[in-house]
Amino acid sequence: MAVNDRIGYWNKTRGLMFTMLALWVFFGFIVHMFVTSLNEIVILGFPLGFYMAAQGSLIAFVVMLFWFARKQNAIDEEFGVAED
Repeated sequence: MAVNDRIGYWNKTRGLMFTMLALWVFFGFIVHMFVTSLNEIVILGFPLGFYMAAQGSLIAFVVMLFWFARKQNAIDEEFGVAED
């Protein structure tokens, strides 16, 4: 891989990593800091804060995992370093 390709590859990978880190902080910490405010919103009989603490964040993390894998695979294919 040429130097310019290597720099472009790592710039895109780093951007994806920082995006994932920001989403992780949001769903792991920020949402839980506002749990009492979110409890005022009720969805299907459950307070939103309770739902986000019990299951919502876990679901978000699983979705983020698959989204990250798909985006990283696309970056790998773009720069010709994908696994077969």
